Amino acid sequence: MVRRLFQDDPELAAKRAAIREGIASADAGRLVPHEEVRRWLLSWGTGKRLPKPECKQAGSR
Repeated sequence: MVRRLFQDDPELAAKRAAIREGIASADAGRLVPHEEVRRWLLSWGTGKRLPKPECKQAGSR
């Protein structure tokens, strides 16, 4: 019964799909370097917000 409730929850299904998509993307090597994300987040609220970093293939900079 409880399992079925969770299986029928569209919000939970969407979250699971997003997680699977993210894992597949990372497995394929499409990543955003931590330092780029860090700089981007630290720029929030400064008046000089940086653009969102883009995914890169693993090994490229």
